[in-house]
Amino acid sequence: MITIFSKKNLVIVLTPLFVIAAGFYALIHGSVTVTIPEIWTVLTTDAPSVHRTIIVDLRLPRMLIGLLVGACLAASGALLQGVMKNPLADPGIIGVTSGGGLAAIVCMILLPEYSYLLPATAFAGALITTLIIYSLAWDRGASPVKIILAGVAMNSLLGAVMNGFMVVYSERVQAVLPWLAGGLNGRSWYHLEFIAPYAIIGLLLSFFAIKPSNILLLGDDSAKLLGHHVELQRFFIIILAAFLAGTAVSVAGLVGFVGLVVPHVFRLLTGNDYRLLLPLSIVGGAGLVVLADTIARSWFDPVELPVGILLAALGAPFFLILLRKRRML
Repeated sequence: MITIFSKKNLVIVLTPLFVIAAGFYALIHGSVTVTIPEIWTVLTTDAPSVHRTIIVDLRLPRMLIGLLVGACLAASGALLQGVMKNPLADPGIIGVTSGGGLAAIVCMILLPEYSYLLPATAFAGALITTLIIYSLAWDRGASPVKIILAGVAMNSLLGAVMNGFMVVYSERVQAVLPWLAGGLNGRSWYHLEFIAPYAIIGLLLSFFAIKPSNILLLGDDSAKLLGHHVELQRFFIIILAAFLAGTAVSVAGLVGFVGLVVPHVFRLLTGNDYRLLLPLSIVGGAGLVVLADTIARSWFDPVELPVGILLAALGAPFFLILLRKRRML
């Protein structure tokens, strides 16, 4: 029987190996299989070739974007679950992704000539929605329950507005559906250049949220007795989680369940200590999105399935199993 200590060490060792394996799998597999020696040749020489086009122009930027998207979503979910002390807290639950989705839909349907601003528009929509939710929940403080209730209400409102746009502009819906499903199809170095600075800044800042997250798990009263400004710390963590989720949504669309499922897996394996939980969630989320995206684009050839659909199909049963075993309550 594996002890708790050895299980944690095993998880710490295997999680980075999982990400490395997922990255190589993403570079190797697709409609054209590329071997590891061929990948090495492409990455170490400048000689033009078909394999160079496949690896450098298509698969490598898509893989790197998948790593950043998964890391941001998992970090956002882990932080929200901790600060709200609620296992259901997730960027999708509190309306952050819906805010980004609505902003992106408005851009794609009403202003298609400004489609190059789609990432920035979705990112701004997610952050503005978060600020609105927090202000609605504020009443001499913003408790986790109020934030979740305000987020659920805002989520429903934004969803209704999105559906209304798609009904009114039904002839343009076809261009919107792939983005709503969530995916990395067509993502290139341009998208990586956009997401990388925000993602790296957000992920680095998330490490400063480790200590406050651990303190807030003790409860508001205990945190105040220890001399911590609970509302300020909660606000910082929620805004940071929204920043991370908005960064991911701006490029990948409405990819769900990563922020909900990944932190749960590592919480069950390693416990609630954010010194382990957050880094492992970041690494595990990155590997999960890359692996799921590779499966979605290669296993269903010639159809490329949006990664958001595959993650929902995998995440929903896992979510139900957790509920059945009462591990989330």
